[in-house]
Amino acid sequence: MARLDTLLVMGDAPLVIDVIDNGGQWTHREWRMLRYLGVDTKIFPNDTPLEELRDVDGLILSGGAARVGLTGELGRCGDYLSLDVPILGICAGLQFMAGFYGGKAAEADEPEFGAATMRLSDDPGPLFSATPSEQIVWESHNDEVVDVPENFRITASSDSCRVQAMQNDSGDRLGVQFHPEVNDSEFGETIFRNFVSICDRARKTD
Repeated sequence: MARLDTLLVMGDAPLVIDVIDNGGQWTHREWRMLRYLGVDTKIFPNDTPLEELRDVDGLILSGGAARVGLTGELGRCGDYLSLDVPILGICAGLQFMAGFYGGKAAEADEPEFGAATMRLSDDPGPLFSATPSEQIVWESHNDEVVDVPENFRITASSDSCRVQAMQNDSGDRLGVQFHPEVNDSEFGETIFRNFVSICDRARKTD
């Protein structure tokens, strides 16, 4: 992924979207995808004090080891959710986000590993713009969100997982259970591109 995309604002400074590393096996793929899309991005450990983060336009909370999304033991991710920028939680990042805002994650009845068919809701929101209502995504999880927080809605589901994706009513807190950074997710690049666009629009309205 050597190319830097020009989808960002011509003449403006690049967007800054950093990745919080929760110990996931594909954290560097998330960083690489953002780099590919022309974003100024760095990876920070999840115990980085809030004041030591950069001035960002958005954040990604990466996946992590089994159970960490349930226990809430994701370093300072709760502090990062205080930031007034769009934040995308992936896998354990989604589970942590759900618990932080009053929902619940639990051990999955049917853990998912490998390719799965995901279906979008009737109103999937801008994260899934220009993607089909049914698509193949890559799964790697033992746990899942079982209760969506108040003021959030489910935006995608699969046969084995009711909450494959969610977002809040404000559209600045988004989460996916699958891994869009993995090549096997058919429209992963488009989903990342859409998140970059969400961050770009948020910056322009500040």
